[in-house]
Amino acid sequence: MDDAQALLDNGDVPGLIRHLRANAEKMELQELARLTEGAAAASGFDDLREAAAAVAGTGGRLGRLRPGGRRPPGAQELYDFGYACVERGVPTLAVPALRAALELLPGEVGLVRELAAALEHDDRHAEVVEALDAHAALLEPWPDRYLLAYNAFMAGDAARAQDVARGLPEPDETWAPAGERLERMLARARAVRPVTPLDALDLRGWQFAIGGAVLLSRSPHGFSAGMAGRFAYLGDGYGICRRAIERLRLVLDAAGVRPERVGLLPDRSSAILGLAAAELLGLPAEPFEPGRPDALVVAYDLNEAGENVLGGLWERAAGQVLFEHATCWTDPPPVTADVSGLLHQVAVPPWGAGLRARPDGPVERTEPDGRPPAEIAAEIVRAEPDADEGDGDAPPDPDDAAAVLVAAARAQWLTGPREPVRSPGPVRSSRFA
Repeated sequence: MDDAQALLDNGDVPGLIRHLRANAEKMELQELARLTEGAAAASGFDDLREAAAAVAGTGGRLGRLRPGGRRPPGAQELYDFGYACVERGVPTLAVPALRAALELLPGEVGLVRELAAALEHDDRHAEVVEALDAHAALLEPWPDRYLLAYNAFMAGDAARAQDVARGLPEPDETWAPAGERLERMLARARAVRPVTPLDALDLRGWQFAIGGAVLLSRSPHGFSAGMAGRFAYLGDGYGICRRAIERLRLVLDAAGVRPERVGLLPDRSSAILGLAAAELLGLPAEPFEPGRPDALVVAYDLNEAGENVLGGLWERAAGQVLFEHATCWTDPPPVTADVSGLLHQVAVPPWGAGLRARPDGPVERTEPDGRPPAEIAAEIVRAEPDADEGDGDAPPDPDDAAAVLVAAARAQWLTGPREPVRSPGPVRSSRFA
């Protein structure tokens, strides 16, 4: 682990965490804890630092372990370390510690639950199912068998999820919202099953089944090379924005939804896109008001909208539709849009600062477009819809594909609160580290 020690010595905490995530399952547990202790100390995470020190046996001295290590940690120390890792956003590092704790106390249901939580936070839903199945005799209906159903669904096994959910008794008020969310997910999956396969490459189908979001376009780049319909980096264009609005029109028509106005969010990019949508759809545009019925609320990227705005979008008003053009799938927004134009990790709007290749070869950084939002919106209105053919590897993605899906499931669309979707679900995509 000399590379990991060098990263710690150089103060490269992000690099160290990437290294530990990639190697956690192969490392000696006390060494993993010692390096985590160093990262936590550098980050000011005293809870994680103390829990890691207890497993590493360093006494908080952050030194290298002596040959042979120190006293093996107990189950409580391993649990505390795993819990702190989950709380601090590094669940990958929790998993080996919690597995080791379960070897010491194989009948402790609390350890099973914390292991399931760590794996779920790491988007390892099939492993959650394996862990819960391996301790089936310990499981209670709530939360354990609910977690079994939920993670089976997120792993792509809707049939298993339905079977487990049928056997659940009515939850108490603590778990009632989770149970209702699961029922909505199962209902959406049943609704779209006749028109979409819900297999390991069905990005549009699973986006709808999991979060109720209608995905307008899949990425045509790198489909079978790890992206499966998601963008990694997108340099957005006016024609891409125009195509999203035209596909949005088809979805609204298929669902029989008739907005009376466009609600403009306050951030600049959303205002630009909202003005363009209002012009193309023939609707008046006005500032967004929470609770205003029959509005098409337009966002470019909801992560840029601001917490005050997002709080007003959690519960939907009657007839309201939330459209987000560029949804970040690696850092999902706190509310899930009803319609998503595309999924990206990094996106630069056409009017934003970016990189451009000059005709003579060098790449230069461009300045953001400072024109008034209405002038930039007119660029979208004038643009031809961009039918990007990509690299020729992706399956066809016709303009009406999203409309076909929502027509089949219109009774299950626009229901429930706009809960966040924290996991990519069964369809996996490569991402930047």
